[in-house]
Amino acid sequence: MASFITLYELFIKLLSEAWILKTLIFVILAGSIMALIEKSGGVNGFVEYVLHKKSFVRSSRSALMLSYILGVIIFVETSITALISGAVGKPLCDKYQIPHAKLAFVCDSTSAPIGSLILFNGYGALLLGLITTQISLGYIQGGALETLLISIKYNLYAILALVMAFIFIYFRLDIGAMKRLAYVPSKSSFTPKRTSSMFYMLFPILLMLVLVFVFLYISGNGNILKGSGSSAIFYTILTTLLFTLFYYVGTKNMSLKVWTKTAYNGAKGFVTISFLLIFAFALGDVTGMLKTGEYLASFASGNISAFMLPALIFLLSAIISFSTGTSWGTFSIMMPIAIPMAAGMDANMFLVIGAVMSGGIFGDHCSPISDTTIISSMASDCEVIEHVKTQLPYALISASIAFTLFILLAL
Repeated sequence: MASFITLYELFIKLLSEAWILKTLIFVILAGSIMALIEKSGGVNGFVEYVLHKKSFVRSSRSALMLSYILGVIIFVETSITALISGAVGKPLCDKYQIPHAKLAFVCDSTSAPIGSLILFNGYGALLLGLITTQISLGYIQGGALETLLISIKYNLYAILALVMAFIFIYFRLDIGAMKRLAYVPSKSSFTPKRTSSMFYMLFPILLMLVLVFVFLYISGNGNILKGSGSSAIFYTILTTLLFTLFYYVGTKNMSLKVWTKTAYNGAKGFVTISFLLIFAFALGDVTGMLKTGEYLASFASGNISAFMLPALIFLLSAIISFSTGTSWGTFSIMMPIAIPMAAGMDANMFLVIGAVMSGGIFGDHCSPISDTTIISSMASDCEVIEHVKTQLPYALISASIAFTLFILLAL
């Protein structure tokens, strides 16, 4: 009985967190927007444009490459990145009969990795705050922004994940479970016969991109780096949904009844994803209460050489992030542990900070309970477990190379 009461209190606590509620609502409303964009015919209009009028996409390789490029360009927020890359890439995958797990891999590999390299987003705010705290304690000499900018080039896993995704697309490098994939038609209710202007897809997407910056600016009181990522994506998705109401109904693309029904069906289809996310958050919270991070980090605080510290910090951060599914939680746990250790052992501080960032992004990239993993699967119309199984070999190769490079660079 006590365990049920504790579980109940845990979920009540999670649902009282504003950022968690906003993330859950974002996922549900994202389902509405994706359904509306597909129903409008704008996706098909875009596909027709890139296939026939401009011939940007002529093969399965260029279809995935388009999603990759979009993922790199749209670096503002990881969830938005995966959502847009998936929405654009899914009909192209259906056109060329590409397994949706391949698209999910591309979406996931250009969400958290690129977001942690171009820090005009929530990652930048969090990392600056953590580094500033360590500067105030005397562990780091110099400014927080300068330290972060130098450390970014040592975010080796994020760089390697982007390179690996590019190699996967360009050379059609299928390894592990990816070799055994078969194309399965999209399960969405999208009817491909309808084709409208591509602007029915582009305008909502462009609006999302602009509004993320606007709401980051507003929530950060004039400083984008201090803005709230959860608030930004929540208000962005809500405003975009209202925009589609006036745009689609106002231009007679669809009636109010069709808009309402489509939005409802799209949201209903993504409710299960929101349940999956809340359980993922709960598991991460339990792991934190058990002090998993501190326990694992204690293994690295014994008699180890300074040149091995960055590699071991990366390994511990990767284990924690994969177990909890969160890079943010990993950064918060590991930065206060890794930085004092680096200072005490006279190790390369920038390399150690880069190792924490790399390890955190590893779990965010490929953990089955990571929000970006789940949203990438959702946007690509792919099962989460299939996405994790097919993506993991590539992630482990990138992680192995990163681990080796941390040793070599420290030497």
